Amino acid sequence: MEENKQCCKNCGKDEELEKILWVYKQDKDNLIQILNDVQEHYGYIPKHAQIAISEYLNIPMAEIYGVITFYARFTLKPKGKYHIAVCLGTACYVKGSQKIMDRLEEKLGIKAGETTQDGKFSIEATRCVGACGLAPVFTVNGEVYGKATVQKLDKVLDELK
Repeated sequence: MEENKQCCKNCGKDEELEKILWVYKQDKDNLIQILNDVQEHYGYIPKHAQIAISEYLNIPMAEIYGVITFYARFTLKPKGKYHIAVCLGTACYVKGSQKIMDRLEEKLGIKAGETTQDGKFSIEATRCVGACGLAPVFTVNGEVYGKATVQKLDKVLDELK
């Protein structure tokens, strides 16, 4: 444990990141669990955390980047306070989810994968959220809005603003 503390002082990690790392043994098999905890804490995986994880687990940055970009769960960019995901899977798409995505991008002035400058909203295009019977759907911070329409989206956005 003392060795871990010294490493964190040398690497310049913040205290919360140190706490996350200290929970795990310095074993490559813990990478996904550590990335998950970092994602939960920050809302994304910042570069300083990637560097710290690389040093802590003695794994090349390229390998960490590969894992982050492979799994849709992880993101390299911060999400907005309100993260809105529009399902573009088959059931939702045939019922008009692209119109919802288009309206969302128009109203917020950003594209899927982006966050508004004020950090309030981010947009994501997803495939299936498992609510095909409610198609089309969008989610706000994981809360599902089914049988969605452009009008329903506008109402939800107005409430969030």
